[in-house]
Amino acid sequence: MRRSDLADRIAFSSLLRRWLGALAGVLLGSLTAIAALLFSPAAVLALTLARIPGRWATPLRRAVDGSALALSELEIRRITRFHGMLHTDAATPRRCRWYLGMRWSIGLLGLGVVLLLMLCLVVAGSMVSAWILGGGWGLIENSDRVDGGLIAMAALPGILLIFVAIVGVAAVGSLDRWFCVQVLGRQSDRLLHQRVAELTSSRDHVVDAIDDERRRIERDLHDGVQQHLVALGMLVGRARRADDPEKVHELLTQAQVASQGAIDELREVANRVYPIALDKDGLRAALETLAERASVPVRLSYELTERLRPAEETVVYFVISEAVTNAAKHASPKLLEVNVTHQKFDRVLATITDDGPGGADPSGTGLSGLARRVAALDGTLTVDSPVGGPTVVRASVPCG
Repeated sequence: MRRSDLADRIAFSSLLRRWLGALAGVLLGSLTAIAALLFSPAAVLALTLARIPGRWATPLRRAVDGSALALSELEIRRITRFHGMLHTDAATPRRCRWYLGMRWSIGLLGLGVVLLLMLCLVVAGSMVSAWILGGGWGLIENSDRVDGGLIAMAALPGILLIFVAIVGVAAVGSLDRWFCVQVLGRQSDRLLHQRVAELTSSRDHVVDAIDDERRRIERDLHDGVQQHLVALGMLVGRARRADDPEKVHELLTQAQVASQGAIDELREVANRVYPIALDKDGLRAALETLAERASVPVRLSYELTERLRPAEETVVYFVISEAVTNAAKHASPKLLEVNVTHQKFDRVLATITDDGPGGADPSGTGLSGLARRVAALDGTLTVDSPVGGPTVVRASVPCG
């Protein structure tokens, strides 16, 4: 066998495998389209009911968002497996709902193309059988002889329909992938420009976060440690000028208390800058220490099995620390729930929930500072705080 013939056979075999893969993807997409078709009106109804105030509104929205993310992830895996790799942005519930609300039409189109192909093949097989054997497969009856000219006349449009159906399978697969890229992802050039814009924004967020951190450290030192040291200096000065030994002893005792307060305050400032437990024992130990020292009860759920990178651990820790501090200071909750778990698409999700009165302003100084800190690591921070509570702060950070 010549090399050219072998190369042609290999190319045809590869083309056939790709087409069969596209056919499998279109068939599976037809089934998932039915799920998307059922999900869309159910999601509209659920979100409409969620607008009615009540404690069940938030769980209902979470159920809809979780279902949208799960179904979209299933579609992404199917398209990647059968129709080629694609790059998607971080999935958001809103975009996923929009994608599922439109994608079912492509699935039903694929089902129609597959049914057309099957029909053409069945008719072609029946006619060929009738021509060869003199009888049909039930499609041609009461005929002892089939005219060969009739078969020839029907062959050309039949072959064209079969060809159109075969090409249509590959076209539906390409359309499915294109639509997913347009809604949930970016094309290569758009992705590059988007990434440049994100990096520019992240750089600005890093600068703002550093400035905010510097101001916070300066404020902590000025309002805390410096005040203790000033009081300590005044007590020592008074002790040096005092003549009564008992008065001197009393002032020195007060100075010792003030020095201990300065040490404690300095330790708190250092811990807020970077807790030693985070560097030594990891995020879990640092959060356990944070929960023990919080002024309100904190229930911690930590589901990660491996340590994150230092930068990721630092961001997650300070988001939780600041959220716990803000909740204890402004909401006076009876219980704080902190949950750290893996999220889809190689991300870590930190969720802080308090049972306070709600009404937190995401544009406030504290929460906006947290958003800038998270954005500096290409993460996202959302705040859900309806009046009456509960307040839910979610920080999603890429990991790995």
